[in-house]
Amino acid sequence: MLSIIACISKVHRAIGYKNRLLYAIPSDMTRFRMLTTGHTIIMGRKTFESLPNGALPNRRNIVISKTREQITGCEVYTSLEEALAASKEAVESKEASDECFIIGGASIYEQALPFADKLYLTIVEKEPEHADTFFPEINPAEWEVTKKEMRNENGLPFTFLTLYRKQ
Repeated sequence: MLSIIACISKVHRAIGYKNRLLYAIPSDMTRFRMLTTGHTIIMGRKTFESLPNGALPNRRNIVISKTREQITGCEVYTSLEEALAASKEAVESKEASDECFIIGGASIYEQALPFADKLYLTIVEKEPEHADTFFPEINPAEWEVTKKEMRNENGLPFTFLTLYRKQ
């Protein structure tokens, strides 16, 4: 199963600015860790470089990069197709769990969205002052919301959504 996980602004779908996350929401980070631990995560090189301590622990880290051949603690592939094929092989050989997460950035989200089975989105009500990276547009006709949890942390309202692709 291919899942996408992201924290986006409600109106413009903003996800980042200068290779940094837009929002510091502790429960979003907890949710991310809970959902992705023990699974394969796939990210672009810039997303990897934005991680403060390198490869995320207790996960199979896959980085898509055309410029780097090796990254400590990660498998590196030159395309999403190669990364997904490697992930599928690991699942078939029982070396990895069956859920694989796309964790960013924008171009990887855009490439992966047509293949995704599930979306875990944190939708933040407040638009950021600055943003230079955006999540691709989602066609609501293709997705069914299966879980919705509204929250507010430190005066910042947001919603955890889980969506499945309609068959």
